[in-house]
This record gives sequence, C-alpha cells and structure tokens, in this order.
Amino acid sequence: MKARNRELFGLIPASLLVVAGFTAVFIQRQDQVSNVSLTYGALFLGLCLGGHFFLRFALPNADPYLFPLFAALASIGLVMIYRIDETLARQQAQWFVIGLACFAATIIFLRDYRKLERYRYLIATASILLLMAPRLPVIGGTVNGAYLAVDIGPLTFQPAEFAKIGIVIFLASYLRDTRQLLVQGSRRILGVTIPPLKQFGPLLVVWGLAMLMLIFIRDLGSSLMFFGAFLALLYVATNRLSFVVVGLGMFSVGAWFFASNLAYVQDRVDIWKDPFGSGVIDNEGYQIAQSLFAQADGGVFGVGLGQSLLDLPGGAVIIPAPDTDLIYAVITNELGLVGACGVILLYLLIVERGFRIAQLARDSFSTLLAAGLTAVFALQVFVIIGGVTKVIPLTGVTLPFISYGGSSIVANFVLLALLLLISERARSREREEAG
Repeated sequence: MKARNRELFGLIPASLLVVAGFTAVFIQRQDQVSNVSLTYGALFLGLCLGGHFFLRFALPNADPYLFPLFAALASIGLVMIYRIDETLARQQAQWFVIGLACFAATIIFLRDYRKLERYRYLIATASILLLMAPRLPVIGGTVNGAYLAVDIGPLTFQPAEFAKIGIVIFLASYLRDTRQLLVQGSRRILGVTIPPLKQFGPLLVVWGLAMLMLIFIRDLGSSLMFFGAFLALLYVATNRLSFVVVGLGMFSVGAWFFASNLAYVQDRVDIWKDPFGSGVIDNEGYQIAQSLFAQADGGVFGVGLGQSLLDLPGGAVIIPAPDTDLIYAVITNELGLVGACGVILLYLLIVERGFRIAQLARDSFSTLLAAGLTAVFALQVFVIIGGVTKVIPLTGVTLPFISYGGSSIVANFVLLALLLLISERARSREREEAG
C-alpha cells in the first residue's frame, strides 16, 4: 500500500492548485477573497479521493504517480477555463466526472486487457469508421474547415480522440505477432533495410487507411500524431532504426506532395512560414500571430492569472479560441515562461512514467501497448504546443486535460486506465518474484 500512499499525498498539491487558482480569479474579478474557491478545491479533492480509493482496492500495485499528475493537469485546465468562461468550466467539470466514471469502468471491464488482442481487426475497423464519421451527412460537422466532430442529438464528440487508442491497440497486437518476421525476413536494397511485404503489408494497409481518412477529414494534427505513434511502435517492436528512417523519408515525400497539391495544406504551411505577411496577419495568420504576441507579452513570470486581454468591448477577439487551440498561449501570457515550463514538465513526467511502465512490462503486447499509448499522448502534446509556439504548423488538436473538450478528457482517462492496468500487472509480477 506504500505506492497508494504516495498517490494520496500527490493529490494534495493538485487540489491546492484549484484553490489557489480560483482564489486568484475571484480576487481579480471582485477584489475580494471568496470561500467558494475552498468549496471548489474540496469538491475536486473529493473526486480525486474517490478515484484514489478505487485504485487502492482495484489496482493496489499500479504506478502511484500517474493519477496525481493527470489530476494536476486537470486542475490547471479547470482554473484556466473558468477564468475564460464560467459556463464552459462547469461543463468541463461535468466531463471530468464522466471521465472518472469511464476510467473506473475501463479498469473493471478490461481487467485482463490482453483480451483486446483477439479483437484487433475489429478494433482497427471500428477506429477507421470512427475517423470517417465526421464526413457522414447529418451527423458530421466541421470546425475551421476540418471534419472533426460528430453531432448526435445533444451529444457532440471528436471521434479521432477515441480512434487513436484503437489504432494503437491494433498496432501493438499486430507487431507483437510479426516483429520477429519483420526483422528476420528484411532485406537490404541500396543500403536500406526493407521489411518483408507479406508481414508488413497488412500493417501498412490499416495504417494507410487511417492516414487517408485523416486526410479525408482534413485533421492534419491527428495524422501527424498517428504517424509518429506508428514509427515509435515500429522501432520498439523491431529495434531497427533503419525502419524509422525509411518511415521519415516516406513522411517527407508525403508532406511535400500534399503541401504541393492540396490547397488547405499549402495554406497551413504558408501561414506557418510567414504569419506576419501583408494581408495574412489580419486574416489566416491572425490566430498564430496573436498567439506569439500573447506569449511574448507574458515574459518570465506572466501578467497575472486573469489579467490576459482576451477580447475588447467592441467584440474584437484578441486571442482566438482561448479555451481550445490557444489555451497554452493564455497560460504563457498569464503565468509566464515559468508557468508554461511547469505545464510542459508535468507532461514530461507523465511521458517518463508511461515509458517506464513499458520498460517494466513482462510481455511484448503490454510493452508495445504502453509505449504506443505514451507515444500518442506525447505527440498530441507536441503537435498543439509546437503549433502554438510556431515550431510546426498550427493544427486543431486539444491539449490533454487542459483544453476544453469532453471527448479529450474521456479518451485520455481511458488511456490512463490502460496504462495503470499494464503497470499493475508488471509491478505485481515484480513484487511476487521479489517476495
């Protein structure tokens, strides 16, 4: 139970972040301290304690740091979204509760997660259908020109958030069975190692279909996220760097082709290269330009929580999409470089724990699944923060647990549950062997 005690103490700072954040917002808005911030902090701590006691009985040996780290991210997200829009913050809190319920359900019903291997093709098919869903009539919807959302009555969600988990499960299962054949049957042609097509072909077909669907729905951020996870899993499975080099070459050729032939891709690249150009900064480049201005204005310590100017009384938007795409820019503006680095550090700690779980896992499927889930999570963070800071073209993926969005919270809670299930199995086996 020592692991769970460390988890319990780790939840206290996350709850204190909620109290401190809401207190700062109340002071900024009303110039007074309100005990409502203590109430919000207590409610958040209560929810986290519910998750903790569930883990104490369901997964007593699982990694003790992942849940508190995710809770810390969620606390930052709730405070920032409340600072932007109180209504959205209430909805985000509701999705947090739903996500916790899905987290518990995943652990209960997928206790033996290795059963997922039996249904890998069904899972892959369902994931691809999910990616296609936003292009269907009636239920499909567009967000800034990309087909990202599905509207079914009052429910709106982004299928790509759930499809990423399904694709990783398929890749982990398939590579677990074929990794030896991929290595032993590979050939060198002109100094490049080429895997055997018989074993590599089905993998490329499913991956290629996923890529085509992502291009079809114009979700370039998720395309990059899926491709990166594919290369990461391929390297973990085969330990062949040459396969990754070939994959990067394929990506470079594909990126050049699509940037040259698809107008919306070319526009994204042109905006990325020069968002301050004449006629661009006031139109397509406004979002990234304002993001850079906001981050520069924050300096080292920021302008203060709640002090960022998001819009003007006349309706002019200063920071577009502050609750979704550009929430990292708002964080950097209000909390400065110190606060932004703190957020990145939390993500890096999660990635480190995820890869540690992959390293401790005793079977190939568990190792590949943990590595794939961690890689796709890390790449999602890189894609959105890289876009907001102009390292890569800006794309519309969410910043996990911080950006507003129910689909992202629920999907990442499921991802967390799978990582903890893998950790429980690995650490329990290790404890049995040691004792």
